[in-house]
Amino acid sequence: MSDIKSLDDLKSAVSGTPAAAETAVTDAAPRAPVRDAQGRAYATGKRKNAVARVWVKPGSGKITVNGKAMNEYFARPVLQLIVNQPFGVAGVEGQYDVMATVVGGGLSGQAGAVKHGISKALQLHEPGLRAALKAAGFLTRDSRVVERKKYGKAKARRSFQFSKR
Repeated sequence: MSDIKSLDDLKSAVSGTPAAAETAVTDAAPRAPVRDAQGRAYATGKRKNAVARVWVKPGSGKITVNGKAMNEYFARPVLQLIVNQPFGVAGVEGQYDVMATVVGGGLSGQAGAVKHGISKALQLHEPGLRAALKAAGFLTRDSRVVERKKYGKAKARRSFQFSKR
């Protein structure tokens, strides 16, 4: 009984279970990388109505979207910045090749979907990057979508013009 130094030690002495076992329950085993036979990690990214299927593998930093180079498919620099954000946050610029197919939505939604897919695939390929990507919010699906139009209204919330006379 002389080894009781804290309340946890007292609880474990009374219940007969080691105190370390209670705190170790929350510490899960480290995640293992998920890769296919070619060494690629696959993930699906979504944003608005766009769905992107993304494959990530170690390489020179080449990004292909629907068979075209990224700067050809996403011509606007803002969209290119969005797609490249996960690499900057994880600190692995130019170390991975990306092949993505994206359908639905517009270019902005598609860029967001590819970003989400790259983030998920990166953390599957290299589990150590998960903390940085999660802290930046890149692993969370942005659930905001266009609100539906309601009857009796001009748009989702805008009323028809009111005329007093």
